[in-house]
Amino acid sequence: MSQSNLPPNFDRIARIYRWMESATFGRSLWNCRCRFLDELRDCRSALVLGDGDGRFTARLLKANPNVQVDAVDASKAMLRELRRNAGVLNDRVRMHQADARRWQPGNSHYDLIVSHFFLDCLTTDEVAALAARLRPCTSTQTKWVVSEFAIPKNWFGRLVAWPLVKVLYLSFNVLTGLHVGRLPRHHDALSSAGFILDQKSTSLGGLLVSEFWVLRAGMRRRPSRKAKIGESRLAKLFHVEQL
Repeated sequence: MSQSNLPPNFDRIARIYRWMESATFGRSLWNCRCRFLDELRDCRSALVLGDGDGRFTARLLKANPNVQVDAVDASKAMLRELRRNAGVLNDRVRMHQADARRWQPGNSHYDLIVSHFFLDCLTTDEVAALAARLRPCTSTQTKWVVSEFAIPKNWFGRLVAWPLVKVLYLSFNVLTGLHVGRLPRHHDALSSAGFILDQKSTSLGGLLVSEFWVLRAGMRRRPSRKAKIGESRLAKLFHVEQL
């Protein structure tokens, strides 16, 4: 496997991740993660992708005493932090140390998928392939909650958000070996898998977005023929513009 295909290694910053986040963005990223928490109290089976040190997973477990969580992260150190943050609620979490781009969910079925500041570690093609692979594991009630950085289409986006996002990518390239250097078009990817954006909230002038996606009515659980097409082919099918 080439270096560019390896997942970023967050092990070295796992213990200080929370403090790095607080020093740069205060509580803004945390508030973004928790924006739709109240709407997740009825979920029973959740897939959490790349939650970092697991603070959101721990919060979800406390807010919803009935949810069972599959947590996927390539970093062993981050999963160790998740276990520490979850504390006595660990018995409701199954941890998978794996590259989410290649992880196979098996016969699991989820009514909740969570990706907080994770999709920005993937390319558009990789997000599309991930969404297509997870589609058979969903039901008509499945929700997908996304928190991400964004670049507004205005002066703030050009003069503030774009340079800041660029600096973040360069920093994580140095710290973790992250090879991605631009935000993916995750709207296109989730739409291609049958999800529609139901609610959206922005903060910090549009730099941060919290999104609540649901399955399109009438969609079948099995992926369409288009969803099975290779990653490079999927990228050519996108027509939905990001909001």
